Amino acid sequence: MKLYIKNMVSNRCKMIVKSELEEFGLHFIIVDLGEVEIMENISAEQRNLLNFNLEKSGLGLLEDKKRVLIEKIKNIIVDLVYYAEEQPKINLSDYLSGKLNYDYTYLANLFSESQSTTIEHFFLDHKIERVKELLVYDELSLTEIAFQLHYSSVAHLSNQFKRMTGLTPSGYKYLKLKMRRASENV
Repeated sequence: MKLYIKNMVSNRCKMIVKSELEEFGLHFIIVDLGEVEIMENISAEQRNLLNFNLEKSGLGLLEDKKRVLIEKIKNIIVDLVYYAEEQPKINLSDYLSGKLNYDYTYLANLFSESQSTTIEHFFLDHKIERVKELLVYDELSLTEIAFQLHYSSVAHLSNQFKRMTGLTPSGYKYLKLKMRRASENV
């Protein structure tokens, strides 16, 4: 039986879901971003209780097919930005259409109506958040970050970062480090 879970965007979310399933004595075949396959069928009462427990962690079960599709779009994008070793050789619209077997125009309209943002903006927001995370970790140079996130150049990354945050990557890094030192002194 497949269950679809909202807001499941990280490995920590996977651990929470696995723990909840085990607590219910359910055996999972696969736990992936936004989707779980379990061996058993569950009753409506079990489903409601599982949903209640998941909601305590900011997750929850999805019933509506359109909401499931929107969560799948989000999970594919999160997977691309945070976990994919290689970016697809095709553009995002073709990639999503191929993965979900829907026309991209339909996906884009559905997503925009529900989320009040476009798929492209959602994708860029996540890329910029990933850049911020990598800047704060301070393990990679800006060139390495641009390469890892498949920007065409450091200049492209920097321009997009500044347009979306109002800061240059180095300015953001400086502010975060400055704020970090200040909080450590408290």
